[in-house]
Amino acid sequence: MIKVVLPTDFSKNAFHAIAYALKLLQDHTCRFYLVHTYTPPIYRVDYTLGSPGQLGLPDVQRNSAEEALEDTIKTIKPLSNPAKHTFVSHAAFNTLAEEMDSISHKEGIDFIVMGTQGATGAMEILFGSNTVQVIQKSAVPVLVIPNDFEYEPPRNILFPTDYEVDYQKAHLDFLLKFSKLEHSKLHILHISSPEGLDEGQVNQKVRLEGKLLEHNHEFYDLPDQELIPAINAFQEEHPVELLVMVKNKHSFLERLFLDPVIKKIGLYSKVPFMVLPYTT
Repeated sequence: MIKVVLPTDFSKNAFHAIAYALKLLQDHTCRFYLVHTYTPPIYRVDYTLGSPGQLGLPDVQRNSAEEALEDTIKTIKPLSNPAKHTFVSHAAFNTLAEEMDSISHKEGIDFIVMGTQGATGAMEILFGSNTVQVIQKSAVPVLVIPNDFEYEPPRNILFPTDYEVDYQKAHLDFLLKFSKLEHSKLHILHISSPEGLDEGQVNQKVRLEGKLLEHNHEFYDLPDQELIPAINAFQEEHPVELLVMVKNKHSFLERLFLDPVIKKIGLYSKVPFMVLPYTT
């Protein structure tokens, strides 16, 4: 059984991401956890001491959230496969990132699917502040669905890498299992540096090649250039329905979170984007 968390703020963007997940996993046995987190606009004394329920007080926000979650499940059930899909609703007084991390550990979650939302700041404009926080904290893969992406099966997955990643720590096995859902082809994109690969990179590339032997894949080496233009150029010549990157320390993705200005979003705003966590 595949276990997937679907965080929702009951917005159109959240529903769009939920619909994507249901289509993607239409033929697979899944348990979906619909999660909504809330914090009171004004922290009452009962919240600072614990939850209202612990003090025998009514928790209006929790009750409202639970009702909205049940309504959401009723709405999405016609889109699901009743023979293979089950739903669990979960409302919590917590930040979204903290609750995602908690439920992922407790329930053995395979991955999280969430939508984008507008906010302020470079990455926040692209993903939304909640999404950025979840990606940064999550110990499981996070799949982000752009709010205007019309569903296409991810039959072509673009995986940029610098061969400096320890693929044992990068949840690569999850990516390989995920690629089997739609019999996807993995496009491994590397940007060559003038110095070429060092010994460590050569070893990691060999290790990666070994892991991909039984999977449909192709390697690409592009001339030295910035990653975003390289991804955009690749996408213009090849179909891509999913972009996957590893969030390892000092990686391009990590720098992207810290960069104050992102001028060329390109592909990131056009197709679903999966972030694989990195175990240190």
